[in-house]
Amino acid sequence: MPFVPTSVRGPFFMLTATCSYVINDTMMKMATVGLPPYEVLFLRGLAALLWGMPMLLLLGYRAQMHLMFERRVLTRNFFELIAILCYVVALANMPIGDASALGQITPLLVLLGVSILFREKIGATRLALIMIGFGGALMVAQPTMQGISIYALLALSNAVFCAARDIAGRRVAGHIPGMIVAISAVIVVLVGAGAVHLFSETWVAPGPRHLMLLVGAGLFLIFGHFFIFMAYRIGPTGRVAPFYYTFTLWAVISGVIVFNDLPNALALCGIALVVASGLTIVMLDERRRRLTLVA
Repeated sequence: MPFVPTSVRGPFFMLTATCSYVINDTMMKMATVGLPPYEVLFLRGLAALLWGMPMLLLLGYRAQMHLMFERRVLTRNFFELIAILCYVVALANMPIGDASALGQITPLLVLLGVSILFREKIGATRLALIMIGFGGALMVAQPTMQGISIYALLALSNAVFCAARDIAGRRVAGHIPGMIVAISAVIVVLVGAGAVHLFSETWVAPGPRHLMLLVGAGLFLIFGHFFIFMAYRIGPTGRVAPFYYTFTLWAVISGVIVFNDLPNALALCGIALVVASGLTIVMLDERRRRLTLVA
């Protein structure tokens, strides 16, 4: 993309990726009006596969396609499957901004997970920021005397399994391209959603509007996978990672424009806390990395 200056291509690609993911979520949420959520997920997977396989071939990965079924890739994508099975039900029944915001605690959970599993030191400051992020998530979930809603719990479960996915992804060999892992995830989710649909839902014939939405959702899902892969490939992690949190901004905009649904004041404060804690951790890590390089 020659029209985008080299210095800002990484952040630009991350902005494009998060926007693409939210457009995908928006189209899926619209399709769940009239279709069961797991059927929506299955049909979206078919569309994503039809868009993604030609892109994989165009990128020259034909000889590496067998790596889609490598054990550690499949382990990573099993957690992706469980996460999206939780998320699609939450998305169908919650404001898109709230569902997306609860998913933004994933990086905080990853930090906590690697500390427990790999004995990586977090430090008091990062631990405090993680707790602030969790507090923000509770402000979004807004538990009552009767407890947190089942849909908020599903959105939080999505964050937990996404964190497990990202931790498992650390064990995927470095020579396996990101797009191979992404298309493998599309296949695993397609098969898993189809199986869950058969056992728990009744097939509803999709109308032309549903099909158009899901074909579009599949396309934007692949765009999201591609641009997030390119963002981390082109730009330094410390410069690119903070823009991941624009996911929540796009989701709130989608909620207002498409669904006429703005999170309440408490939820907006919670979203701000989740984003602020995550951004602060990213900036602290980047500062520590630069000091290490100078030393």
